[in-house]
Amino acid sequence: MGKYLITGGAGFIGSTLANHLAKENTVIVIDDLSMGKKENLIENSKLSFIEGSVTDKELMSEVLSSHRFDYIFHFAAIASVADSVERPVETHQINFESVLMLLELIRKHQKDLKRLVFSSSAAVYGDEPTLPKREESIIRPLTPYAVDKFAAEQYVLDYQHLYGINTSAVRFFNVYGPNQNPESPYSGVISILVDRYKRLQAGSAAQFTLFGDGSQSRDFVFIEDVIQALLLVAGKEEALGKQYNVGTGNAITLTELIEVIDEALEIKLPVKYETGREGDIKDSVADISRLQGLGYRSNYSVQAGMKKYLVSENLI
Repeated sequence: MGKYLITGGAGFIGSTLANHLAKENTVIVIDDLSMGKKENLIENSKLSFIEGSVTDKELMSEVLSSHRFDYIFHFAAIASVADSVERPVETHQINFESVLMLLELIRKHQKDLKRLVFSSSAAVYGDEPTLPKREESIIRPLTPYAVDKFAAEQYVLDYQHLYGINTSAVRFFNVYGPNQNPESPYSGVISILVDRYKRLQAGSAAQFTLFGDGSQSRDFVFIEDVIQALLLVAGKEEALGKQYNVGTGNAITLTELIEVIDEALEIKLPVKYETGREGDIKDSVADISRLQGLGYRSNYSVQAGMKKYLVSENLI
């Protein structure tokens, strides 16, 4: 039993974690619903929802001064690389300044916090070509999103070393699974693909726009593996002050991914090819040996994870 605060907790990863934890723990979710949906959260007497922004100092001060949390998971962010290029100042306020404010409020009000887990991103590695990406790999952020994620992550870890606040960070690779919103500009490629297959199955005209030639590769990690990783990082003392890649350690190209879904659904999705987007990274795969050192094991290949996802969406 514990008490948890999850910022951005109505979003995809946050809501999945909140629903999992609320089975046995008290969970408070803060979300401004700019990306998340309240209906992602289960009805549970142990789970309470606050609509608001992590940039609202008055709100965050009230929450952190009136509760004693065991764990805080910070997911709230503008999660779109493309959006950060369009809106760098607003991205910085949410993805960096709110994190520094949160750290100071924790320092003031949460003396007994067991762990703050900050959600960073594989985007911090940028286009440095060496694969797989290790936590100590060269960092070459290409976008405001990546710059802010890396800077905020370093502040989070430094607060452990400088002020004794119990912190860890996770660098998510390409997370997918139920409750991703395909209509959102922040959504992952898999949820957009699944939406197109849904339309195709329903008899509507549907095609997928692929930016680039399809040879770009990604480490796609199923949400249930991500929950396992988050709980390990939050619970292990050896994870203090460290960052962890969260992936599978295996990559698949976008063309291969589409072939996997085509085969599973016995249908062929029309693909339209467009020029690659600025800031997009060609290849990305995680070295997960540090996470495996905490006991993590990836239970879902892309084939297995996609099958479970497609079943949850009533496509199979």
